[in-house]
Amino acid sequence: MNLKAVSVSDYATLKPFFSNHPYKLSIYSPASIIAWSYRTFKAYYAIEDGILFVAGQTEEQPENRHLILPLAQEILFTPSGLYDVALKFGFDRYWYAPGDYLETLHRSDLEAHFVLEEQQGFEDYVYLTEDLIHLRGNRFSKKRNLIHQFSREYLRKDRVKVEEILPENVEECLKFLEIWCEQHECNEDQESNLACEKNAVITTLKNMAHLESRGILVRVDGRVSAFGIGSRLNGTTATLNFEKADSGIKGLYQFLDNECARRLFSGFLYVNKESDMNIPNLAESKQSYNPILRIKSYCLRLR
Repeated sequence: MNLKAVSVSDYATLKPFFSNHPYKLSIYSPASIIAWSYRTFKAYYAIEDGILFVAGQTEEQPENRHLILPLAQEILFTPSGLYDVALKFGFDRYWYAPGDYLETLHRSDLEAHFVLEEQQGFEDYVYLTEDLIHLRGNRFSKKRNLIHQFSREYLRKDRVKVEEILPENVEECLKFLEIWCEQHECNEDQESNLACEKNAVITTLKNMAHLESRGILVRVDGRVSAFGIGSRLNGTTATLNFEKADSGIKGLYQFLDNECARRLFSGFLYVNKESDMNIPNLAESKQSYNPILRIKSYCLRLR
């Protein structure tokens, strides 16, 4: 298999393969694969017989080279088919196999070909868009209270402006990202999850139109203090790919999240907020929004 390194210019080539797949993990979108292709795991692809194969590999960690599940318009691979593909192309594992999809396969057939290992920190959180927009009931009382506090201090005093992210304000978002990363030590370890995420945000911000991503920013007292970026995952689900806010402004994160739901995702039934990357505070935040589904990610290692 002749693998080619993924680049932004490959989006149009990759996109058709993601139009009708059954996988609910956020990695299964061309925008995510392109944005997250970084030093830790550079993404590569090949197309053969109408099937897209995507691999991740680096020179630093050759033992972790992997495929994700193949993508094609009308083909879903059986466990034996997945095994044959990996063997043919010289890979000994798949990453990011969605737990809910694996449940549709015959367990005995799956375990006959693979050892299943849950990938901690890669479990996606999925929410009802309606819940995120309306925040009804006692489950969301703390969120509503924080938004009310933000509203009293900032909105009612005309200190807030919400804008679509456009080419002319991307540079301001990048400057805010640098400030956010200084506060959260993104730059301390260039191989860390936060460093990889920073690179993914930069790639996305600089290529919003090309990757068909949409975003909003929030100005507080004229300064960009938060932004959120989302994209389509499938016909019913959108992904909130990135969400950054000044944590020193009380209620801003909650306000941003609500605005993203209303302005970016109202046409979708579900919102996937991706994984918590094994970051405790992030996991607590994602759980506090009461996901209706958590989709586990598995490594399938060839027997």
